[in-house]
This record gives sequence, C-alpha cells and structure tokens, in this order.
Amino acid sequence: MSALEPGISETADAVPPPQGGILGPAYRTLSVGIISVIFLIAFEATAVGTAMPVAARELEGIGLYAFGFSAYFTTSLFAMVLSGQWADRQGPLRPLTVGIGAFAAGLVCSGTAQLMGVFVVGRAVQGFGGGLVIVALYVVISRAYEERLRPAIMAAFAASWVVPSIVGPLAAGTVTEHLGWRWVFLGIPALVVVPLLVALPAIRRTASGPVDPGAPVAFDRRRIRLALGISMGAGLLQYAAQDLRWLSLLPGVVGAALLVPAVLGLLPRGTYRARRGLPSVVLLRGVAAGAFIGAESFVPLMLVTQRGLSPTWAGFSLALGGVTWAAGSWVQSQGRTAPYRERLMVSGMVMVALAIAAAPAVLIEAVPVWTLALAWAVGSLGMGLVIGSTSVLLLKLSAPEEAGANSAALQISDALANVVLLAAGGAAFAALGGGAVGTGHVAASADGSASHPAAFLVVFLPMACVALVGAWVATRLDPPSAETDADADADAEDEAARTPRTPPKTA
Repeated sequence: MSALEPGISETADAVPPPQGGILGPAYRTLSVGIISVIFLIAFEATAVGTAMPVAARELEGIGLYAFGFSAYFTTSLFAMVLSGQWADRQGPLRPLTVGIGAFAAGLVCSGTAQLMGVFVVGRAVQGFGGGLVIVALYVVISRAYEERLRPAIMAAFAASWVVPSIVGPLAAGTVTEHLGWRWVFLGIPALVVVPLLVALPAIRRTASGPVDPGAPVAFDRRRIRLALGISMGAGLLQYAAQDLRWLSLLPGVVGAALLVPAVLGLLPRGTYRARRGLPSVVLLRGVAAGAFIGAESFVPLMLVTQRGLSPTWAGFSLALGGVTWAAGSWVQSQGRTAPYRERLMVSGMVMVALAIAAAPAVLIEAVPVWTLALAWAVGSLGMGLVIGSTSVLLLKLSAPEEAGANSAALQISDALANVVLLAAGGAAFAALGGGAVGTGHVAASADGSASHPAAFLVVFLPMACVALVGAWVATRLDPPSAETDADADADAEDEAARTPRTPPKTA
C-alpha cells in the first residue's frame, strides 16, 4: 500500500500539488468537462422521470412501471464492477468513453420502442453505460484532485443537478405534451458531444493509465463472475416481483441464490453488519439512495393519476429538490462543517425519512399539492448532506490502487438498493391494484372502480422506515481506533490470505 494519502496520485511525490480551487488554472478544463458529464446524466434523470408515466401508459406497460426504472440499475451493477477493474488497471478514460456511448444508445433504443419490453431493454443498455461512467468519474476525482478539493467537486456535481431539476421537468413535460414522449429520449443523446469534446482530453492528461504500470493487467475473473451474478440475480428478483404468480417464486429463489453470494463477495467485509468505517459508508449510501429513489420514482405517477396533474407539473413538483440537494452538498463541502459531518448525515437521513412519510398526504384531496414539493425539498436537502459526504469519506478511506474497486462497491450498494427496494415497492404497488392505473384523473382498476390509495401508501411508508435505519447507520461512519469487535481475528486472517493487490471484498 502506498504511503501517500489515500486517493492521491503517486506523481505527487515528485510534483508539488497545484494550488487554487476546482476552477483554478490547473483544474478548470477537467472540472468543466466532468461536470458536463454529470449535467448530462442529471438532465436525463429528471427529464425521463417526467416522461415515464406517459410512456408506460402509451406502451400499455403500467404494470412494468417500476421495471422501467430498475432495469437501469440492474445492468449498471455489472458495469460498475467492470468499470472499477478497468479503471484501476488501464485508467478511467476508456470506460468513460464506452460508457457515454452506451448511455446514448440506450436512450435511442427506449425512444424508438413500440413495446414496453423493448423500452425496458433500452433502459438496461443505458444503465450499463451509466455504470461505466459513474465509477470512472470517481477514479478521475481520486487521481486528479487533492483531498482538500474533493468535497468541492462533489458539491459541484450536486450543483450541476440544479438547472436540470428546474428546466428538465418543464422541458420534458412540454415536449411530452406537444411532440410526444419519445422526443424526450431521442433529444438527449445530442448532448453527449459536449462532455466528449471537453472532458476526455483533460482526463487523458491528468488521470489516464494505471496507478502502478507494473500491476497485473488481466481482470479478476472471480469478481467479473460475481458481477454477472449480482446483475442477473437482481434482474430475476425484479421479474419475480412484477409477476405476482406462484410460478414467479422460482425465478425469485434463483435470483436470491445468485445475488446473495455475489453481494457478499463484492462489498467490504462487515457491510451488512454496519461495521464501523468503510463498510458503514458503503451501506449508508445504499440505504439512503434506495429509500429516496424508490419513493421518488412513484411521485410523478401518484400526482398524474391521483391528483390529475399534467406530466409537466408532476415533474416540476420535484424541481425545488434539485436546489436544496445542491445546498446540502455545498454545506457538507465547507471546511468548517467537516468536524460535524457525522451529525449532519444523521440529520440528513431524518429529513429524508420525514419527507418520504409526508409525501402520500397528497392522496387526500384537501391537502394542497404544493406541500409535496416542500416536503421533497426537505428530503433533498438531507440527501445532499448524505450523498456528498459518503463520496468524500469513501475516497478518504481508499488507497490509490483501490479507488476503482471501492468506488464500484459504493455504487453497487447504491444501485442494488434501488433495484431491491424498487422491486419490493413495485410488487406491493401491483398487488394492491396499482398496475391497473388508468389515464384519467382517478386511477381505475380492472373492473372500473377507483384504485385504492393504499397502492401508493405501501410504497412510501416502508421507504420512510428504511431511511430511519439509515439515520442509525450514519452514527457508525468513523473508522474504529482499534479492532475490538468479535470478528477482528477472522478479519485479520482474511486480510493475510488475500493477495497484496486485492482489497477486502467479503461482506
């Protein structure tokens, strides 16, 4: 293990680190380029979320609504592991380039789909590209930026969501109503040109190539097999959750059999026991993202079908959340808040839980719709405090040669929680008649009667409980000063048995 500070390139021994902020002369081109990539992803996420209810209804696929979101996360699980190994061995440039291309291809596939199944395939291709991109960007940050600048670049990532959060729903809703939902998907790939032209040359200069040119080039086949297992297992679980028949138990059991050992092999030891330090950081990322995204995915559908909002206004109700998310990320990036990071993260998770629990209040006709926008703004503020901090803590706790693998673990936790919680929420939603939502103001069931609001309640209230668990996990992020838990000896033996190049990856 390098004696350098975790996440700092080894060239720092010979060259003094550049001064200035992330937009200083030394970092300006790189920062603008990678923030442009995040801007693209953010615009896609907000725009597609607005168009999804209309797309699912037109393709007669409301019953697969959750699958339209979770397919993205399912394939991204495999791509994240692949990207982590690819970036650690050959540098982040290639996975980033391939990822952006796949991201655009998936959008085109979904935008031209005539069947909901093809639409979901496009989302899966898009997720593969997104998984490659996000892990590669974390490796870029770990190599190119000093530790003091990482909170700032993470805050800039969050800030890059502000404009898409405000403009994205409005633009996507307008396009959906006047031109059709397909153009929301087909128009976004044009934006790929900007990050390709700006980011890639700067990354080639500052973060290309392996950390250690003498390290093995071949990928770890075991980890690739585990990555396939986690992706296939997540997909089977999602399929079983969407098809509520006894026969679906078989793919569900097979999915769990593939998923569980793969998760145990790819995440840090002690993750699901919330062991202090890196394992709890990885776990918190999944708990926070899974609860929030699992609930947010159903917000536009709830507003369109239960309160009669247009797709534009349904998506726009989440716009304020982009601003407050960026504000929360800015708060965590300030040096004076660093000593209180853990308290901020606990508070952030409590905000998320309260926001999710308050959202279904709009099912009551007397409750103004704007109350959901305010509640979601509070939850987004909490997410800004938590997500930015988990990214900073992960890079701080990672050695340079482990940045790709550990970043992949963080993103796997994020995506896997989204898949599992969306599957559970989607199954509960379908079981209570949510799959029969009609096109009018009131959701209609198969027999013509009004759909019961409980179909949405069973999505939001359990997600709020998951967020409360995250508040407890947030108290365990500081690494232990000494090994005092009962597993210390076993962990030491496990560590000694690993090769020097392989980071701890057994949960």
